[in-house]
Parts: sequence; C-alpha cells; structure tokens
Amino acid sequence: MRSAWLASVQPVHEQRQRADALRNAHKIARAAVATLREHGPDVSLDEIARRAGIGSATLYRRFGDRDGVMRAAFQTYFAEEIEPLVLAAHDAPDAGQALAEALTATVATLAAHRGLLKAAKESGAFTVDITARFMGPLGAVLTRAQQHGQVRTDLIVRDLAAIVVMALATAHPDDPAHH
Repeated sequence: MRSAWLASVQPVHEQRQRADALRNAHKIARAAVATLREHGPDVSLDEIARRAGIGSATLYRRFGDRDGVMRAAFQTYFAEEIEPLVLAAHDAPDAGQALAEALTATVATLAAHRGLLKAAKESGAFTVDITARFMGPLGAVLTRAQQHGQVRTDLIVRDLAAIVVMALATAHPDDPAHH
C-alpha cells in the first residue's frame, strides 16, 4: 500500500519541480534581457543571477554556459517583444499601415536592446525558427498590402528583414525617438 501512495505522490512532486524549474528559467531569461539592456553585452552571469534572485549555480545548472543564457534571453525577448508586434500586424485591418508600424516598432525595440542583440549574435541565438516566426506573419501582411496597392509588388518578405537591419544600423541609441 505504501508503494502505491509513493507512486502517486512522486509525479506530483516531479511536476512541481518542473514548474519551478520553468519559472526559474523564465526569471533568469527576463533578468538577462533587463541586465543586458542596462549594462551591455559584457555583463557577468553573476550579475544576471543576482538580478534573477538565484544563485549562480542554478543559472549554470539550467543553461550550461553563457551562450545558453544568451540564447534563452533572446528567445524570451523575441517571444515577448517582437513576436507580438508581427502578430498584431498580421491581424490588423489596414495591412499597409500595420506593416509600417510593425517594422518601426521592431526597429525601436531592437535599438533599445543592442547589448542583447550582440550577445545573441555571439551565442548563435539567431535561428531559422526565429527568422520564420518573424518573416511568416510579416509575409502575409506584405502580401495583403500588395493586394491593396499599398506596397510595391516587387518587394519580397526577405527585403523586410533587410529594411529592419538597415534602419537599425542608422538608429542611434541616444536618440530620444528610439527610447
């Protein structure tokens, strides 16, 4: 009888541990995003752990190394700040305006997170999956805007990424328009 009770308690305990681990991972990733924004790409993992309210050992146990933390930070940032912009554009009634607003907002948030972008690039966080999650919804908006005569028909979705990169290159972090 006791072994049946232990068997039923064990999965609940494991689920709780998994939930705690997931919460810690999100807390660490969000702390990394905030710390990178404030201190730049060379911020220490100890500072990120301190900001997350955890020990450095927990950070290393969860992510392995600096690259793991930076990849998680970028994925969290993308999911919470970039993806909502492109999904809102996808669902907006005026495709041309939505496309322009999504690109403008994307450049503004990326400009404010230069430290994260540098760390993400160095850690290999820019993946095919992330690119597809950005380009897919914007491609649909671009097609709708072209169908309504709001955007040139020879523009392709890959051009949108180039536009973001070029605009980001000209954005100055101290410019009040980019805060």
